[in-house]
Amino acid sequence: MAGFSLKPSSHHNSRSITLPVRSHPSTLKIEEQLTRFRSFETLSPSPNKTNVSTGLSSLVELYRCIEDLLNLPLTQQALRQHHQEKWVKELLEESLTYLDICSNTRDIISLLKASVCELQSALRRRRTNEELSIQSDVGAYIGSLKKLKEEGTKSLMSLKQLDNFSTSPLLNLDQHLIAVMRVLREASLTSNSVFRLLLLYLSAPVLQPKTNKWLLVSKLVHKRMHSHEAFGENSNELEQVGAALSNLLANILSRNGAEESIQSARQKLKALETSTEYFEKELELLFRHLINTRQIHEERQMLANGTIWPAGEQLADCNGSGRRRDLTTLG
Repeated sequence: MAGFSLKPSSHHNSRSITLPVRSHPSTLKIEEQLTRFRSFETLSPSPNKTNVSTGLSSLVELYRCIEDLLNLPLTQQALRQHHQEKWVKELLEESLTYLDICSNTRDIISLLKASVCELQSALRRRRTNEELSIQSDVGAYIGSLKKLKEEGTKSLMSLKQLDNFSTSPLLNLDQHLIAVMRVLREASLTSNSVFRLLLLYLSAPVLQPKTNKWLLVSKLVHKRMHSHEAFGENSNELEQVGAALSNLLANILSRNGAEESIQSARQKLKALETSTEYFEKELELLFRHLINTRQIHEERQMLANGTIWPAGEQLADCNGSGRRRDLTTLG
């Protein structure tokens, strides 16, 4: 994954935004979130639990504030007036890409958590003299990681494609709408960076379960394990688990006794499970906000085109056909 940089190589270089309507709390909160993330980004954060958690929670809060901004009557009116503009369609297309990436990443995290829990359960059941069973369990876990990495690579490629996503100039717009558009474009850059960070976290090297190499691998990772412990929370839990598992298998092969190694692996797996649970929760919140943001755009377009009635003036047919009737015609 060395070919992927954390920062998107976007053509949007300006990250300074001044929002109007400062009396509304959402505008101030958006400025605060974007400023906070710019500061975070300048530190070139490494893909570990702490940084990924910070990025995800900040992104969730950012999109919550954006929802409030888009629901402002002034914003809704402006979007209705410009619903045919090319940049509106670009926003919808871009938002759909992020929805797909968020959904795929959420699935990867869920599958990773399931694999971690399955290996934890297997190690609880196994005895230290069940060498072949333990090797089989670890091999199954490593195999699942490889599949997850393949899916993660696809999402990283989708993010890479967004780097070349062209955006139309914002011409003949009032200052409020220009500011809103700039916020949405910067939110896109922020989303790109956070998803890259998470996917790079999930792209930690996968150890190859070749028995004739485990003793050598154990010696190599022994130093890395001490290095991870020295850095504490700045390390990657996936790599820590990999190091613990390599040490476990090496001890089994060398007949050194594996009880302590099993306990260490279980502890590392538990820490990874905790991380995946947090990521899963934040991604679920983010997915809902991304859906809401997209729906606001789509509803504004449909209102402007006259294909739906305003909120409170529509009713589904009883036969479930999905067609709408104007409430004013009902007696």
